[in-house]
Amino acid sequence: MTEETDAASDVGLHGPVLVVGAGLIGSSVAMALVRAGVETYVTDSDPTTAHVASSRGAGSDKPMATEPELVVIATPPDALAAEVAVALDAFPDAVVTDVGSVKAKPLAELRQHRNDLSRYVGGHPMAGSERSGPLAAAADLFDGRRWAVVERSDCDQAALALVKRFARTCGADVVTMSTEEHDLAVARTSHLPHLMAALTAGQLTQAPTEHLALSGQGVRDVTRIAAGDPQLWRQIVTANASALTVLLTELRGEVDVLLESLQSGDGEPVQRILTAGAAGAGAVPGKHGAPALAFGTVLVAIPDEPGALARLFTDARDAGVNIEDLRIDHDPGRAFGLMEIDVDERDVETLIKALRTRDWSAHR
Repeated sequence: MTEETDAASDVGLHGPVLVVGAGLIGSSVAMALVRAGVETYVTDSDPTTAHVASSRGAGSDKPMATEPELVVIATPPDALAAEVAVALDAFPDAVVTDVGSVKAKPLAELRQHRNDLSRYVGGHPMAGSERSGPLAAAADLFDGRRWAVVERSDCDQAALALVKRFARTCGADVVTMSTEEHDLAVARTSHLPHLMAALTAGQLTQAPTEHLALSGQGVRDVTRIAAGDPQLWRQIVTANASALTVLLTELRGEVDVLLESLQSGDGEPVQRILTAGAAGAGAVPGKHGAPALAFGTVLVAIPDEPGALARLFTDARDAGVNIEDLRIDHDPGRAFGLMEIDVDERDVETLIKALRTRDWSAHR
């Protein structure tokens, strides 16, 4: 994997760009390009969806008068290879890229029918939402996010450079990877977590109401992404079956160890698994790529009333403390919520002291 910075010769896109697929990612791509002043067109198998995207600022849904410089395929995974092939045939001078979350399977499908794929360069923005459709799209969705560009030996170098400029034009930071490296990376950091969230959330469907009444922020954090479109995620998971099979087999072994430990009463394996989990959580990059554990967390009880959040933010600002991240655990049955505020570890005590002097209930 190689992270890249903007080069002096990185002049952006001339356009026009055609985005095929007006869902969350496709519409957001089109909106980001329009924001950058690039002539952009959007199409979808459902013309109404394309029209909605266009009405929200995702370019024009009218027919193009000239051949595009770049075609961006933003369809569901099952249709991706076919749409890339259509675009390569329909626009013989255009570069074709995609925003699909799996790379090996569509590439293999394309190679079954085509010898020359030099104008096709795979891409994958690491951004999204559990929501879907053009109404959930945003022009700034990719700002500061990673965008994997898949570099292959048979890629035309000019095409590769164009796709990198395209990703940067959308506001993203470019990372180049091989096909296999990409699929294993997203299996580990995206697809496996989604499956774990789905398995955990699925256990809640038969839970008694009195059990669900005990739900806190922990279960909300773990299950949030399980709300993603099941049909779309079925396509993603099955397309990346090879990489996921390796990881799930390893995970199954750990689950077996955990079960044996619980049954035998031997707490050492449990301790090892929990310790590894804490280390893994600390390895996830935080804000600006800093280690997540570089921040300390302050817990603040916040009343459920207008202006409470604004007052808290103002008090933190007056204390000279920058809020790096935050989460709110709001129980509908209580008149207040519990906010977790992440700040620089060196500022934790300063913030607690400042908030307490302003009548907030705050602690580590």
